[in-house]
Amino acid sequence: QMQMVESGGGLVQPGGSLRLSCAASGFNFGFASMSWVRRAPGKELEWVAGINNLGRYEQYAGFVKGRFTISRDNAKNTLYLQLNSLKTEDTAMYYCVYVRGPTYQDYDDPRGQGTQVTVSS
Repeated sequence: QMQMVESGGGLVQPGGSLRLSCAASGFNFGFASMSWVRRAPGKELEWVAGINNLGRYEQYAGFVKGRFTISRDNAKNTLYLQLNSLKTEDTAMYYCVYVRGPTYQDYDDPRGQGTQVTVSS
């Protein structure tokens, strides 16, 4: 059964950084494109970034503007999201999701519990 376990969130001041991780299991991770999505309080799920199965092609939402980096380690079945220059509007629950295709925005509903990122002074 497909499982995702997100971690690495926390409370950080504006301008700070965090590194999120997602441990995946139950499917062939090395063959799957993956994305990160987030849900801010009272808002819809929002796509953040996607990466192909070999980690060679990345795509980001416009609001990222060079602040976030998605990466993966297929040997560890783990997806990452490096968050830099965080803003208060980045406060949200972050999830890793399986991409069904054909674009990184065509993803399954989140299966994990997510990891909370709170940006506040």
